[in-house]
Amino acid sequence: MNINKLHDAWITAGQNYTDKQSNVQNMAIALANGTKDYTDEEIQNAKKEMNKAKQARDLAKDALDSATESKKLVEPTKPVAETPDEHHVFANGVRDLMSGKIKVLNLVSSSSDNKTTSGAGLTIPEDIETRINKLIRQFDVLQPLVNVESVSTVSGSRVIEQFSLMTPLASIEDEDADIADNDEPKLATVNYTIKRYAGINKITDSLLKDSDENIITWLTTWIARKVVVTRNQAIITVLNAAPKKATITKVDDIKDLDTGTLDPAINRLGYFLTNNSGFNTLKKIKDAMGRYLLQPDVAQAGAFTFDGKRIVVVSDNWLPDVSKDTHPLYFGSFADAVTLFDRENMSLATTTEGGKAFEKDQTWIRVIDRFDVEMIDDGAMAVGSFGTIEDQPANLAPKA
Repeated sequence: MNINKLHDAWITAGQNYTDKQSNVQNMAIALANGTKDYTDEEIQNAKKEMNKAKQARDLAKDALDSATESKKLVEPTKPVAETPDEHHVFANGVRDLMSGKIKVLNLVSSSSDNKTTSGAGLTIPEDIETRINKLIRQFDVLQPLVNVESVSTVSGSRVIEQFSLMTPLASIEDEDADIADNDEPKLATVNYTIKRYAGINKITDSLLKDSDENIITWLTTWIARKVVVTRNQAIITVLNAAPKKATITKVDDIKDLDTGTLDPAINRLGYFLTNNSGFNTLKKIKDAMGRYLLQPDVAQAGAFTFDGKRIVVVSDNWLPDVSKDTHPLYFGSFADAVTLFDRENMSLATTTEGGKAFEKDQTWIRVIDRFDVEMIDDGAMAVGSFGTIEDQPANLAPKA
């Protein structure tokens, strides 16, 4: 009985510490954004409450470990039971989460140790974490196209050198002449603040009774899809914030999007990005000789190029149209233009009482992903859109 009470105390203390820690993090984010809503006293009190909650959690854990060890010493020796399969343990942990026995847990930790145990005592097997990441990569995602930086803090800044033309070195004819200073690099500060993105799924009782493998398959697929959709949407929002935009109606407009908009140095690194509906329109355009304008990419089977530039095609599900019958078309070096700051800290929580879960007798499970996407250099990309594009005017017909 004592051990059960100590275990409950440890879980409660752990949840309390998580709440206090989240409060401090939210205050830090607000202060980083320039708010003056918190006094120094309130900040210090929040930190003290968090530290006190941490001490209470650690004390409860030490007491639980001590009581468990004492019980082992007085109990008669029993045959060692077979160690449960970690997939079975994990699936049961998910069931406990969805049935409300475990309230909050960390699924993916920012720690380098993939086996880190959460405050609720559930460990995610490394191969399941790997399975989630593989599923994410199987979907059409925009994240590989941009720069990704892993961060361990909720906010911060980076000083970056934006692309600019350099002046040449000065010519010195006299060997005794003084050497003048070079021009200074153009630096800019980019601030990031990690944001929380969340989604909720309703769980039926039948899933709780399902097999271990079905539970794991459902959970990994669900998490992967949520992550892809959420991060794609955030990346698209930043891409669309680029200042240079064009409405494309003819072939020369497409050429102007790259060669006429960006610096030649970026142009050599750039490629086109559109969705499947946009690609279907582009591949039907004909040149002045009546031939299709898009050319097969000799470096990649099944891919195409326009004017020697690669075309990356993403499903409409992940990169939607701008509006009805209007397709997106981006050009540039997206890794130079955009950075995704990845907090690498995903969490799951559940409720049977929040929202309308109580009224509908359901269990709701929520995933939270933490990251931020920022424009680093808006001169490294250009944004356009198009509906239909005219063929080039007929010139000389090819000889039969």
